[in-house]
Amino acid sequence: MLQAASLIGFLRTILVIVLIYYGIKILIRFFAPYFVRYMSKKMQERFGGQFQQQQRQQQAQNERAGETVIDKVPNSDKNSDKEVGEYIDYEEID
Repeated sequence: MLQAASLIGFLRTILVIVLIYYGIKILIRFFAPYFVRYMSKKMQERFGGQFQQQQRQQQAQNERAGETVIDKVPNSDKNSDKEVGEYIDYEEID
């Protein structure tokens, strides 16, 4: 009697696992096109935004063509007139 009960429980468990597997498989087939469409729309928006940003940057660079751009301003210290070190006068010896 104990073996029959465990066999029925085992078969019931296997049947539930198989039904859940095929149920998920059917749901995926039903919802996959909507999911793919949603993801493609999001990717299109993201790449479109990047493309527009790149276009704006290129237009800004084209507008500035011919301008002189200074990356570093020369250092104009007030201390540059001061002596850097001590001057030593020397003579050459032959």
